[in-house]
Amino acid sequence: MASMAAASALVSVTRASSYGFARAARTNAPAPAFLHLSSKFPSGFPKSPFRDHRRSSLFQKNPSFAAKPLRTPGVAYATAATEKSIHDFTVKDIDGNDVSLSKFKGKVLLIVNVASKCGLTSSNYTELSHIYEKYKTQGFEILAFPCNQFGGQEPGSNPEIKQFACTRYKAEFPIFDKVDVNGPNTAPVYQFLKSSAGGFLGDLIKWNFEKFLIDKNGKVVERYPPTTSPFQIERDIQKLLAA
Repeated sequence: MASMAAASALVSVTRASSYGFARAARTNAPAPAFLHLSSKFPSGFPKSPFRDHRRSSLFQKNPSFAAKPLRTPGVAYATAATEKSIHDFTVKDIDGNDVSLSKFKGKVLLIVNVASKCGLTSSNYTELSHIYEKYKTQGFEILAFPCNQFGGQEPGSNPEIKQFACTRYKAEFPIFDKVDVNGPNTAPVYQFLKSSAGGFLGDLIKWNFEKFLIDKNGKVVERYPPTTSPFQIERDIQKLLAA
């Protein structure tokens, strides 16, 4: 009886193993992927998680993962979920008219969420107007999107916003309808911008006057925090215009 029970147990284990329910201990079994990752950065986050992923056994065995290029820290990249370009979107301008952003194909764009009552307003509007005047004939556009989500610093109506920007700061660049840039009512164009370029706080717009630089093909190439002066972006603009 004992021998029959042992045989039965052996058959059960064998069948369970064949169906994946049980697994014999093996010293040479590959460690789970997360162990490979954790071993790469025991004292903090990795500088580039894409590099660690490629070295895990899971990614080495799958050619489709291994074929993905390494990414350089500090550079914004479009994700697989954002194969669109900025030119695929239609938005409303400050006067309520539909504007297809395809009209800006072949141009370098700087997209900014603006506000009229922010501590950054005066310097940014002044510098944005200067940059626009300097490069507008070379294929450069600034697209301004008013937003009232940061300290309630853009409370006015569209006509009031337009008068403020165009009269006080002589803004000649296009200004669009007031939008949300965070939260459940985020404008589709900002969903695209944020998914194309991450940031230190993930995909959240941090404050007024955050900036996105777009190449001639409608792709996000860089994202700048609100405290970045438009003058500091000038060299990047020049490079894209020359490309």
